[in-house]
Amino acid sequence: MKKVLTYVLAAIWILPFLVMLLTAFSSKNTTSFTELFDLSALTLNNFRRAWSEGAFSRYFLNTVIVTLVSVVIILGVTALAGYVMGRFEFGGKKALYRVMILSMGIPTIFFTIPVYQLLRMLHVDTSIIGLILAEIGGGHIIFLLLFANFFESVPSELEESAVIDGATEFDVFFRVMFPLARPIIGTVVITQSIWTWNSFLYPLILSVNDPTIRTLSVGMYAFQGENIVDWSSMAAGACITILPMVILFIFFQRYFINGISGAVKG
Repeated sequence: MKKVLTYVLAAIWILPFLVMLLTAFSSKNTTSFTELFDLSALTLNNFRRAWSEGAFSRYFLNTVIVTLVSVVIILGVTALAGYVMGRFEFGGKKALYRVMILSMGIPTIFFTIPVYQLLRMLHVDTSIIGLILAEIGGGHIIFLLLFANFFESVPSELEESAVIDGATEFDVFFRVMFPLARPIIGTVVITQSIWTWNSFLYPLILSVNDPTIRTLSVGMYAFQGENIVDWSSMAAGACITILPMVILFIFFQRYFINGISGAVKG
């Protein structure tokens, strides 16, 4: 009975994705469920139309740039900050922990206007650099806490051995601690990549005056508004948007699961 229920729930979960794929490959611009299963009408023209006419090629490149740069910077900053929080004792550490945890409850929308004003002051409010700064400007407290919890659990003997061998504090971090944090790194890479890839609010605000810096999520929204009846091309655009994150999760899922498991145990 449990297996049957599992299969039924899996089928319900997969069905929307199956419909999206069939619509993306269908030459019939229709929402009819029965016509979508006409396998003789499969085509790749919808993807070509979304890629060129829908400008998804530009949106894809913008999204890749913003995501890669943001993830690298956020990974470096949170890992270094987590190392300091996890391995060093200093005055006000517990209070800082409490403030960071409390800050996680503040909705992102509250920071929208201040962030936009800062980007305008820097004259990057209509550029890819502005999008990157908006993405990395958050606290990313959850990643910092994951790293801090991990580094705190690493035996001090490893650090002491490296110092005896003449390693500096930076050597200890980059050659000993950071390589050991692969599960946390995988968790951060997957989570932040998905968040940045699917980010909508800041890309929408910053691309109002310059559509050329749109990301895929905003491009999908604009495409829907401008071509509302072109269901097949919209589905193709959705596939282009989703596929990279699916591939990323497949390759990093082991590290993601290990990182989350370690955080829960800690």
